[in-house]
Amino acid sequence: MSDDRDTPGFDREGPDLVYVQVADHIAERINTGELQPGARLPSEHDLADQYGVAYLTVRRATRELRERGLIRTVHGKGTFVVPPAGPE
Repeated sequence: MSDDRDTPGFDREGPDLVYVQVADHIAERINTGELQPGARLPSEHDLADQYGVAYLTVRRATRELRERGLIRTVHGKGTFVVPPAGPE
């Protein structure tokens, strides 16, 4: 996936900030079950290539996803989808 034509629902030219669009797109993939809890995300460099954006844009998008509680990064292992929070 080298440009947004290969990434359904992602439009670099849209009105939202690009990092938010990347985060929203990955979040949607998580919410629809395409990315299951425990799934390892590609590296930030690979995601940048897939979305056709800069590495630092993906880095900011993954920070956004961590703040939303959707992913977690384990140093030396990678970034993983976290299970949804259960009822309290």
